[in-house]
Amino acid sequence: MNLVIVESPSKASTIKSYLGSNYKVIASKGHVRDLPKSTLGVDINNNFATHYINIRGKGDLIKDIKKDAKNASKIFLATDPDREGEAISWHLAECLGIPVENTRRVTFNEITKTAVKAAIKTPTQIDMNLVNAQQARRILDRIVGYKLSPFLWKKVKSGLSAGRVQSVATRIIVDREEEIRSFVPSEYWTIDVVLNDEGKSFTVHFYGDKNGKIKLESKADVDNILNSINKDMFVVNSVKKGIKHKAPAPPFTTSTMQQEASKRLGFQSQKVMKIAQELYEGVNLGSEFGGVHGLITYMRTDSLRISSEAQAAAREFITAKYGAKFCPAKARNYKVKNGAQDAHEAIRPSNIELEPTKIKKHLTADQFKLYKLIWDRFTASQMQSATLSTLVVDFINNGYIFRTSGYNVTFQGYMALYEESEDDSANSNADDPGEEKDIKLHDLIEGQVVPMEQIVPDQHYTEPPSRYTEASLIKFLEEKGIGRPSTYAPIITTILARNYIKRDGKTFAPTELGEVTTKLMKDSFSDIVDCKFTAKMENMLDAIERGETTTEKVLGEFWTNFEKELKEAENNTDKTELEAIVEETDVICEKCGSRMIVKSGRYGKFVACPNFPKCRNTKPLVPEKEQKQEPHKTEATVAEGMKCELCGSDMVVRNGKYGSFFACSQYPKCKFTKQKNKEIEAPCPKCGSKVIIKFSKSKNAFYCCEKYPECDFSSWDMPLNEICPNCGKTLFRKKGKALAVCADKKCGYEKEIKNDVYNEEK
Repeated sequence: MNLVIVESPSKASTIKSYLGSNYKVIASKGHVRDLPKSTLGVDINNNFATHYINIRGKGDLIKDIKKDAKNASKIFLATDPDREGEAISWHLAECLGIPVENTRRVTFNEITKTAVKAAIKTPTQIDMNLVNAQQARRILDRIVGYKLSPFLWKKVKSGLSAGRVQSVATRIIVDREEEIRSFVPSEYWTIDVVLNDEGKSFTVHFYGDKNGKIKLESKADVDNILNSINKDMFVVNSVKKGIKHKAPAPPFTTSTMQQEASKRLGFQSQKVMKIAQELYEGVNLGSEFGGVHGLITYMRTDSLRISSEAQAAAREFITAKYGAKFCPAKARNYKVKNGAQDAHEAIRPSNIELEPTKIKKHLTADQFKLYKLIWDRFTASQMQSATLSTLVVDFINNGYIFRTSGYNVTFQGYMALYEESEDDSANSNADDPGEEKDIKLHDLIEGQVVPMEQIVPDQHYTEPPSRYTEASLIKFLEEKGIGRPSTYAPIITTILARNYIKRDGKTFAPTELGEVTTKLMKDSFSDIVDCKFTAKMENMLDAIERGETTTEKVLGEFWTNFEKELKEAENNTDKTELEAIVEETDVICEKCGSRMIVKSGRYGKFVACPNFPKCRNTKPLVPEKEQKQEPHKTEATVAEGMKCELCGSDMVVRNGKYGSFFACSQYPKCKFTKQKNKEIEAPCPKCGSKVIIKFSKSKNAFYCCEKYPECDFSSWDMPLNEICPNCGKTLFRKKGKALAVCADKKCGYEKEIKNDVYNEEK
């Protein structure tokens, strides 16, 4: 009997289905050994020797593994193909008493029958360079955590902990908050002019003059332009037409997968990695598709490399499904960025023939969404470029240039399947309106005069940089070389759990604790929270992995400087002691009138009077969103011309959980209410009357004609003020999606709503 040891039970069951009865596949369920929690576990004075112990609660599992290993003729260590997986295999070998030179290490970039059998036939030894790199990271993190945490207890408050990479991530968010607070807005103006050519109106934007772009920084600048131009002399100065080829985005790395899943699907990075792990380890697709399949390649990678076999399969599939013109003449290869680990391929489907829609019924909703995103991105990355017809038209008026530009898609290419999300703007200082998609102008001729309909000067103010979202933070960490693909999600999860940052909608904001701790770290341990230093340490870990340096050398150089900083900081503890952090609330103590503060106790957080022990008043901490507000206490405005149908009093407009509504002004004596129907900017598809939003008994919004039930139009999907270009029927916004679809399902036309102004009503 041959024994195969993997990390997870689900991975074990998938691999077992590919191997014969001569193989037993078991799971270690992650690490089996680690440094002790109660002590440092690292002998700094003895070349950083480590003291590993069996993880508490895994004693019985280790006994079972040893028992199975004793009865096995061959033992294959098949943990994940990265540093962490290599270290787990090494710990297992240590537990089982197997010398490194006698180990049989197998790895799978994809868990398919072919890949698993091929790996079993060609085992290798444990790569000690990978193990040493993992150990160096673990020891670095242990030293920083165990040496800094007691220091923070003295300086800030007990219970705090510090992390080597987490502290940098916290600083990044704190620094951005400081940028926002110190930002001073500056004024700028734009001038838009609406022109009309043969009955078609279009907008041109002030650009500058023949010397280049001119910034309008005040109303005086704008008035000078307006006083100088002749409103009836907008002359076509140049018409530039061109062809642009737009290449597809590369397949996913761990970072780009997390970013895109955050932007498109709203998934947090931790959730993305959990689902990706499930897809990698295997999903049962039923007898129709031959049982369990690993659906994607290994999901922790920063490589853009694709195997020649996968490329060939993709090209064959694209040609068969979309046609030869959608497949480029040569296979697409993408350049790997400097410093990227190239051990694994980019993230791709293991079998491109397993289209998401074909296997949807075997996947959970979240699995389907992520698998489709990965499948679409990879397939599109191997498709032909899109062809865009571009147009730039300059109008001149008394020497000033007004411009309009845009493009039309003349050949979809990869865009028939997938289009990359646009990056979140760092700020919204958008004085350049950019290109207009699907621009449609008559053939304008140089020298032609086009009549003006309207001129619109508009004042703006620059805005501060945006807070980081999960996607933009991961992108920043990757660009600065902080962490590695496997660490982005744990970094974010850790600093959230430690209350150094908090979520504010889709963005991250520092807590007061995070700001105070970061200030202390910047003052006393500047290297630890320095992006460049942290990136340098990542490069040193990579050098260990490549065998170019040793763990002892890297740790020794780090410790020499860190020990010096630690001693200096401890000597100054009493001189620079910080005030205790107080989180105030809006709750007023009814006993003494003070503003109550948040405290932490045995059973969680609660609100307490700050004058303890003189005043011992406490209350449960109720989140703001859970605080119920009585309807009669909300602000209300009189609804002109409306009377209560029960008592005849005036009706007022109130705001409730499901939007605004009409209520009797005598509430709670009279409890009559009436739903306030809201009109939308789209005609009824059946009779042309107004469409309004109503609410069902279950409080779900739906759309119907204002003449309902005379006109029986109603829909869960919002009708748009657009018609289908194929069949002329009304387009609808698909509920919960930024997607416009034709009312006629047989037509099948649909398009993505990029700048989604059709927000769902709550």
